[in-house]
Amino acid sequence: MTAPSAADVRLATELVRGAGALAAKMRSAGIGDSIETKTSVSDLVTAADKAAEKAIVDRLASEHPGDGVLGEEGSARESTTGRVWTIDPVDGTYNFVRGLDWWCSALALTDGDDLVLGAVYSPAEDAVYVGGPELPTTRNGVRLDAVLDTPLALACLTTYLHPAKLRHPVGEAYVRVASQAASIRILGSGSMDLTAIAQGKLHLFLQHSVPDWDRLPGAALVLGAGGTTAQVEAGGVLWSLAGAPAAVAEAVEALAS
Repeated sequence: MTAPSAADVRLATELVRGAGALAAKMRSAGIGDSIETKTSVSDLVTAADKAAEKAIVDRLASEHPGDGVLGEEGSARESTTGRVWTIDPVDGTYNFVRGLDWWCSALALTDGDDLVLGAVYSPAEDAVYVGGPELPTTRNGVRLDAVLDTPLALACLTTYLHPAKLRHPVGEAYVRVASQAASIRILGSGSMDLTAIAQGKLHLFLQHSVPDWDRLPGAALVLGAGGTTAQVEAGGVLWSLAGAPAAVAEAVEALAS
């Protein structure tokens, strides 16, 4: 694994804080919530998403022109260094549009196949989370306690699955895990869910077909707090998991059974 430099940690912190603050300011001013629909009525993009992503991409182009970029809202640049910044300018856009606070700006830095760091800024709590496999996860600079190793039977599962999928093979795979969990939450922002797991407030993230911008930032935080991650195919889709090691291992077994 590649350890991040202090400069990369500072930059990641500044990028997500700036993007999240910009999106929040635009929402407060009523200029950030002009809405476009992407794949469904609940899959939205706003002017704030686009402005926040541009702010990140422009700074990276200035300070790290050789690094690659992959943004949810379409930004893309090939890497000449092996490093790629994966960006979700507003994760939880539906919540953002509806006036709910469970949304954030998030990014991850990878170097080749190595996940170097993830950073998430939650404007509602004015908190920046930064961590990675070789970087203990912090909240506003304060190191988080290690994730407690919680079994699935005592775990709160955070997930997303549309009810229409429950009768499909993907739903059957989901139920094999969800039926064993102590409780379930569907909150609408994967990166925010993963900050809660890194803090021990929730215990297991489970979702299928997750793009890198929804998976990598929070996965880095969970790893930096002593949790674990996994990916496994079941029901014809690829599931991403993160959280307490025991809960992840049991969920992987349930998916594969």
